[in-house]
Amino acid sequence: MTRIIPTLAATLAFTLSAEAAVAACQVEYKAKRENPFELFYNVTTLSVPCSAAEGALRAQLAQQGLTLLKIMSKKEK
Repeated sequence: MTRIIPTLAATLAFTLSAEAAVAACQVEYKAKRENPFELFYNVTTLSVPCSAAEGALRAQLAQQGLTLLKIMSKKEK
């Protein structure tokens, strides 16, 4: 019984630190759609580090028929 508590505590600490290591990036951006022409401004949170946010955002927007114009800001969450 005395070995179970430290083992559980270590497991819990490892799980919490692993969750903290999962990066998220809040991105403020401008995008456009061609037909019909529309401009968009939005803020979204991506489940990637900010260093990979532009590529992930371009892919996400392309699925919606949008083209990324400019990333206004990025912030780690």
